[in-house]
Amino acid sequence: MQNPRPMCYRCFRPEPLCLCDTLSPVQTRTRFVILIHPKEFSRIKNNTGRLTHLSLPNSDLFMGLDFTSHGPLNAILNNPDNFCVILYPGEESLALESAPLPEKRRLVILIIDATWASAKVMLRKSTNLHSLPRVSFTHTKTSAYGFKRQPFSQALSTMESVHTVLEILHARGEERLDTGALAHFLDPFRRMVAFQKSFNP
Repeated sequence: MQNPRPMCYRCFRPEPLCLCDTLSPVQTRTRFVILIHPKEFSRIKNNTGRLTHLSLPNSDLFMGLDFTSHGPLNAILNNPDNFCVILYPGEESLALESAPLPEKRRLVILIIDATWASAKVMLRKSTNLHSLPRVSFTHTKTSAYGFKRQPFSQALSTMESVHTVLEILHARGEERLDTGALAHFLDPFRRMVAFQKSFNP
């Protein structure tokens, strides 16, 4: 019987491809909650949701399809000290650059880590998310996800999206990040992309 490859059980990648030495955790006032689809959770090659969670000490990572009865998530949503929004583009979404945010409540941003099709299913099934305000942002960036087909040219990975969100919140004064705090935030993502491109030129 062939021995399985040794794994890093922090980033859930094979030890030769471990990305933990590239992580640069960023302390944030905002709490991030990453809702990850089971298929994304099991992907070793490009699990950007897990890398994002490891880069944000003030974050939670929950796996599932239907979060309606998810106790830990509902505790966050029902906490009156929290102001919860979900990052999800669409006609009903408010621009994060100018959306009104309460001063005396903690901002909690939920992010769905899944394909666009799977994200729609997760959102439809999770009735506790239906009443949350939706936010999105505009940008001119192009994803570095060179080996993965994106639904449109300006679609960003989970980690790239959170990086952009932090830039916006810092510019608004909602976050007070140290100079250069985000300079290496995307290093794990860039290394992951480089790994994949080396295997699939």
